Amino acid sequence: QVQLVESGGGLVQAGGSLSLSCAASVDTISGRAMGWFRQAPGKEREFVAAINWNGGRTLYSDSVKGRFTVSRDNAKNTAWLHMSSLKPEDTAVYYCASRPLIISTMGNDYFYWGQGTQVTVSS
Repeated sequence: QVQLVESGGGLVQAGGSLSLSCAASVDTISGRAMGWFRQAPGKEREFVAAINWNGGRTLYSDSVKGRFTVSRDNAKNTAWLHMSSLKPEDTAVYYCASRPLIISTMGNDYFYWGQGTQVTVSS
């Protein structure tokens, strides 16, 4: 079982940057794909980005492509979501999640989830 803890959320002005981290405990993230999702108030959870088990492949939603970068360090048991050129519509609770090996954009494919971290982008 993997326990995931997100951190790094906060309030930032539009155009600014923020980096989220997802630290795993109890078990390793090695061999697991890591995904990032977000949920804004009144909206459904949506896929943001994902990275496969060895970092060799990444995937982004169209809404964040070119602005967000997902990365990982298996030795540190941590994944990151680096966000730049933030927009007010990026405001949401951001969650990291893990699943075996392969990227998926579907939240239901992920087994373990963090508690979420709030990102608020002011205009």
